[in-house]
Amino acid sequence: MKDKDEFLKKMENLEVPDINPAGHQKTVKMAIMNAERSAVLGVWLIAVPCYFLFCVFMYYYFHVRINWFEAMFNLMSSLDKNPYLKILSPLLLVLLPIVGIVINALSIIHVQYQKLGPDKGKLKEFSITVKIKIWNILLILLSLAVVCVFIGYVIIENITIKN
Repeated sequence: MKDKDEFLKKMENLEVPDINPAGHQKTVKMAIMNAERSAVLGVWLIAVPCYFLFCVFMYYYFHVRINWFEAMFNLMSSLDKNPYLKILSPLLLVLLPIVGIVINALSIIHVQYQKLGPDKGKLKEFSITVKIKIWNILLILLSLAVVCVFIGYVIIENITIKN
């Protein structure tokens, strides 16, 4: 009984923490985009460039001569021959993966800026948090690889070696 009375006295003398619900709203980090929707959109944005790269590798490196590989090349070459549609192939092959990178990065990166301290002016905190969503990260890496392959191709294709 004595232990119970001591325990009750200790519980009565405890200080209750002061919780400010308005302050907690500042620490909630919201993503700009939904991670699952960005992953699905990223797959659609990278489908055409990946299909084109797959056709190139199968046709030129593995020498698989299938008509639907040639159909992709004929489509891309017809886009390059038309002066009005010439800009469409770089948009499809480079810009779409870059848009996929941006969309997926926005869905997993959270940025927070706060002024700390009593006068709210001296100390500043800037924090970047990356939420680990494996599909978004894989799509960012795949899109980055596709962009690097096409940019590398353009650089190598346009380098002239002077003798």
